[in-house]
Amino acid sequence: MKTSSFSFDLPKHLVAQYPSGQREMSRLMQLDPSKQEITHHMFQDIVGLIPEGTLLVMNNSRVRKARIPGMKESGGTEAEFLFIEETEPDVWNALVKKSRSYKKGTTVVFPGDRTAEVSGHLEGKLLLRFNLPLEESYFETYGKVPLPPYIDRPTVLSDSQRYQTVYADAPGSVAAPTAGLHFTPAILEKLAERGITQAFVTLHVGLGTFLPVRTEHIEDHTMHEETYTVSELTAVMLNNALGKKLQICAVGTTSIRTLESAVHTDEQGNSMFKAGTFKTSIFIYPGYRFRVADMLLTNFHTPESSLLMLVSAFAGTDFIKKAYAEAVKKEYRFFSYGDAMFIRCRKK
Repeated sequence: MKTSSFSFDLPKHLVAQYPSGQREMSRLMQLDPSKQEITHHMFQDIVGLIPEGTLLVMNNSRVRKARIPGMKESGGTEAEFLFIEETEPDVWNALVKKSRSYKKGTTVVFPGDRTAEVSGHLEGKLLLRFNLPLEESYFETYGKVPLPPYIDRPTVLSDSQRYQTVYADAPGSVAAPTAGLHFTPAILEKLAERGITQAFVTLHVGLGTFLPVRTEHIEDHTMHEETYTVSELTAVMLNNALGKKLQICAVGTTSIRTLESAVHTDEQGNSMFKAGTFKTSIFIYPGYRFRVADMLLTNFHTPESSLLMLVSAFAGTDFIKKAYAEAVKKEYRFFSYGDAMFIRCRKK
């Protein structure tokens, strides 16, 4: 299957540069693949759209303020480093422009009395060994929110709050699990009152999730590896939902990738979850057979991205193309700060 099959024309003005005035006032497109129906709503209507008794699964990863300025000890121009993850104690990989100019052994000076020695390069990223630990409080003090490149403006103070879900808890992502940005505490409370149970998984979102697929054929693409965690409580809730055949709604592509990575088959042939922290590089595209989620809440994704391929697998490629064409026509807002899509019943 060709990557170009997932391309579409998107007017620049539809790429959301700021979030909606209120989280719940984003627009919401509902898709029903079984009926091939598209309806239009506001996000606050989600309270009545998710069926009673559904288990709602959300990614509680918290976006780290991972953009920090640094300068070579030898001098030169200050550069901005994007810290991806800690690969071993006090060793971080980070992105910086003109990374090849940072030779092995180069010392980089950061704020807060931190210095780091370049210990190597890995897939275009620097490996930086620090003199002191980088705690979360360090990033909160010296870092900026890592907005995606299609948000073409400087970071503002409100991004610290709006580029974060209201239930964010576990720091580690370099990009927000954006489908969850629309929820408010009031909406979550109303859902709970309707008997919609809420469970949390953690998948720390890396850069690879949002990058375009660059191979001619999607089958040749390799996803970046990401870390996810399923808690004991969440594993029990998911196994209970499977056992009772309750419907499961995944909030965001990161949640559904976690569910599909974590489920396994026991000796009796039943689908089961176990708690723990694991790695995944799962790549979901049309032809994939979903084993867990019945519904998916997501945003509108970039052309030729693995995320667009995932939602096409979930709802059907032709139906997603039709929905995206209608979203452009009706001027829905796209990408991280944009509007939402609720796929009510996945393609069987």
